[in-house]
Amino acid sequence: MDLLIPSTGLLFWMSLTFLVVLFILWKFGFPVITSMVAERKAFIDDSLKKAHEANEKLANIQKEGESILQEAREKQAQILKEAAETRDAIVEKAQEKARAEGARLLDDAKATIEQEKKAAIADIRKQVATLSVEIAEKVLRQNLQSDKAQMDLIDRMLDDVSAN
Repeated sequence: MDLLIPSTGLLFWMSLTFLVVLFILWKFGFPVITSMVAERKAFIDDSLKKAHEANEKLANIQKEGESILQEAREKQAQILKEAAETRDAIVEKAQEKARAEGARLLDDAKATIEQEKKAAIADIRKQVATLSVEIAEKVLRQNLQSDKAQMDLIDRMLDDVSAN
């Protein structure tokens, strides 16, 4: 029966040892354990707070990245629009210059043709005058007594001129 019911002395010493260990733990162990648990809780809370802040920063960075990307797209569209406008202006300027150059060349060609026409007319008049003088000279040199002889001479000379 001693195995199931402890003796009073053993019970006393076991209780005294339990109380001493409980006092030592209460005095030195539990404060250390509770402070470690409190530190661990503070560390976890701080880590959660930092993780939450990191998520917010990441969301802000993503928003900022999207805004930068949108701004870049807008700038790209603006640059493409300006390039198209510049291209159109250059093409229009080149076409206008080509039109002006074509008009100038046409005017120059017309002026050249007009000058050559005037020169040809002047040359023809000169030749006609020369021929007229030659015909008159030949008519006067010959002793023409009749109108028929004069007309025959004029016809011959005209035939000579058209043959040349």
